[in-house]
Formats: sequence, C-alpha cells, structure tokens
Amino acid sequence: MKKSILITGGARSGKSTLAERKALQPCGRAIYIATARVYHGDSEMAERIADHKARRPPEAWTNLEAPIDLAEALHATDGDVPRLVDCLTLWLTNLMLDEADWRAETDTLIKTLAEQSAPVVLVSNEVGFGIVPENKLARAFRDAAGQVNQAVAAACEEVWLAVAGHPVKVKPNDTPF
Repeated sequence: MKKSILITGGARSGKSTLAERKALQPCGRAIYIATARVYHGDSEMAERIADHKARRPPEAWTNLEAPIDLAEALHATDGDVPRLVDCLTLWLTNLMLDEADWRAETDTLIKTLAEQSAPVVLVSNEVGFGIVPENKLARAFRDAAGQVNQAVAAACEEVWLAVAGHPVKVKPNDTPF
C-alpha cells in the first residue's frame, strides 16, 4: 500500500508522536529517517536527538540519518515497511545553511514521493502561524518552509495538523465550501 502523509503543526504540538503512530500502524515496524544535525557543539540539540531515539524501541524502528539527501534515503529504504521522515523543517534548515538549492531539492523530493511503493510519513513545522520575523534570513526561512510544506502537501494523499496533541485531518477534506 503506497501512501504519503504529511503531518504539520507548531512546536511541541504532538506532530512526531502522531507520525510515529501512523508509521507503525501498517506492520508494527518502520524506518525513521532523521534530518536533524547538531551544529557547533549544540548540546541541547544533541539531547533532543537522544530523547527522540530513546522513545523509539529498536525492535520497531530502524534509524537512518539523512540531513541533506532525503530523496536518496527514500529510494534506498523503499520496500516493505513504512518510513517516517522527521522533519522537513530541519532538512530545509540544513539545505539553506549549506547554501544548497532547496527548491531543486524539494522538486526532487516530490518526484521521489511519487515513485515510492512503501508508505512515507513526513513531519514538518508550521512556522507561518507566528509574527513576521525581524531579520532577512528568518523571513526567507519562514517563506521557504511554507513553500516546501505546500509542495509536499499537494503531493501527499493525506495531510494532518497537530494542535495541542490532537490531530486534525486537513486532506482529504470532504467538506464542500
């Protein structure tokens, strides 16, 4: 069963927990594709990564780190078990800080999602709910994250918004306007 699902929401909204449940649903096993990268000895980020790993039992999860080449990681892991990508926002951060062409990488990701045979659950932060950032880089990131989220959402069969630990189904939306 091929299905791609995007789960978005604010910080600490329950996105990852919801994504983990959805990824394990089909067979009780999944591949966790982590995009986080620790920059400049950031011990707080290293601790966050360790906490995420600790809550995923090894009998259910295989971990793979892919901070940049997400499309290749999806191709390499396509098979019988679902994959969970956590998260697109950190992936975008890595691309932007490496001065990579995030638009081209997003296009490649969208094409890759269409080619997958096993399910893919993607997590991303909804960063556009807040105030307009005060500096150019932060505004560029906010805008890019919105564009990445829109492109991935259009390519996914389902989209969920996590709000205070509660999932809200966004797509497909059967409610007529």
